Amino acid sequence: MPKLVLKGGSRPPWVGLAAAVWVQISAGNAINFPLYSPALKSVLGFNQQHLTILGVANDIGENVGLLPGVACNKFPPWAVLLVGSVACFFGYGVLWLAVSQTVQGLPYWVLWLALVLAANSNAWFSTAVLVTNMRNFPLSRGTVAGILKGYVGISAAVYTVVYNLILDQSTPDLLLFLALGLPIICSSMMFFIRPCTPASGEDSSVHVHFVFAQAASILLACYLLVTTVISRRVSLNDETSYILIAGMIIILMAPLAIPIKMTLFPASTKKLSPQAGSSENVAHVESDSTQTDPLLAPSSSASHLGSFSENEYASDVETLLAEGEGAVKKKKRPRRGEDFKFTEAFIKADFWLLWLIYFLGAGSGVTVLNNLAQIGAAFGVEDTTILLCLFSFFNFLGRLGSGAISEHFIRSRTIPRTFWIILSQLIMVVTFLLYALALSGTLYAATALLGVGTGFLYLAIPTVSELFGLKHFGIIYNFILLGNPAGAMLFSGLLAAHVYDAEASRQGRSICLGPDCFRLTFLILAGVNMLVAVLSIILTVRIRPVYKSLYASGSFLLPQSSNH
Repeated sequence: MPKLVLKGGSRPPWVGLAAAVWVQISAGNAINFPLYSPALKSVLGFNQQHLTILGVANDIGENVGLLPGVACNKFPPWAVLLVGSVACFFGYGVLWLAVSQTVQGLPYWVLWLALVLAANSNAWFSTAVLVTNMRNFPLSRGTVAGILKGYVGISAAVYTVVYNLILDQSTPDLLLFLALGLPIICSSMMFFIRPCTPASGEDSSVHVHFVFAQAASILLACYLLVTTVISRRVSLNDETSYILIAGMIIILMAPLAIPIKMTLFPASTKKLSPQAGSSENVAHVESDSTQTDPLLAPSSSASHLGSFSENEYASDVETLLAEGEGAVKKKKRPRRGEDFKFTEAFIKADFWLLWLIYFLGAGSGVTVLNNLAQIGAAFGVEDTTILLCLFSFFNFLGRLGSGAISEHFIRSRTIPRTFWIILSQLIMVVTFLLYALALSGTLYAATALLGVGTGFLYLAIPTVSELFGLKHFGIIYNFILLGNPAGAMLFSGLLAAHVYDAEASRQGRSICLGPDCFRLTFLILAGVNMLVAVLSIILTVRIRPVYKSLYASGSFLLPQSSNH
């Protein structure tokens, strides 16, 4: 059988992972909405209802990724990143023109569409790097998703530090940085992110490299939290500010040490390379490789490691398999754990349970995030950037920790990743009750818990790949993400905004003050998250047999039935 050679080359995929860190920081630009939303309200004269609908536009743009999901199977990653860069430039460029009052009188619908376009750059950025790296590391999906989504989570703290230390809390300067700086960063990284030959399962250094990458991200998160607190408590001169920014950049470059170390100190690794031969040998080698190195199973999800470059090889491999197995005439429907087309996954109960969980869970979490500045003001907090940084830090811990914890317990006890979503939703229930009670000193604790709870929800991403495969992972997982803006429209656009404006009207103010501004919203969201916990229990029970078959040996094994 011919080797699956990717046009990306035989180099290790760690260079792409290091570059993906910078793209994922850029892909968190939608989290900046609480930083510039007060300026939208004051400069442009919007009320809370107008502002909330703009927040929904932000969520729609960030999570509507069906087009990049399709594009990642048809075009190379650099092309997908290029589209995101263009969307980022034009979207935030229009917002800058409005907030800086360079152009006055822009219609509300133009700003709404501009925000959708700006935030949609996230979907293009994140899909390109996530799909590529999940395929480059198919045996470590939870770990890769946790690391990359963790950097998206910590990006809010990165932007907060830049906003405070470099931009002097200038909203127009922030929007100009988003319009110009992020496209430059992603354009610089796009050619390093491409399909690569995955490391062999026998390479023991892979685990060490992942631990280093996780440690670097934790160091960055701690550095950003301390820097933010210091910058808000102590007046810093320009030289100190630039030194702190330089330290942040150095830590962001830390994952690059992995490919540098591999280049300077190469290690010899074994790789299975089946030889070309008769059709019988092809079938025999394929069957054996499923047990030893699942990357060589041609009709499995791992065979689709390149999004664009190896499509031409897939049909040849499938043809050889058909010949070796007696010319299979009728293809069986895929079973959970195998590659599903989007239309095949769409009719599965597990798919819609996962969608509902994300719709209700993420929608309730993003409702608080979109209104974080107004929540802080209602509770009497003058500097809400601290709240955003706190949320970012613990959201990062939730994303990174959920990937590492779920990966460990899947391999040791075959516990589905959705089990940890159950626990996260119980945390969210407690969080919303703390918000509703508005006890002294609980605002910061509740915001930290909110970050952890929403971070664990991103376990839906590797779960999608394990239930429905990697071949069409991009479009399937992006459809799941549509639950976020749908939930935001329901809970933020209709519920939270209505309750806030009604209470502000009762108080006779344009800005609502006091815990009653959001109390009813928080109580309803607590009930919603209890429902999410119940749905997560149902899904966990349903998919437990799938995880027992996939991880029965303690490592990822593709089901034999995938080789039809």
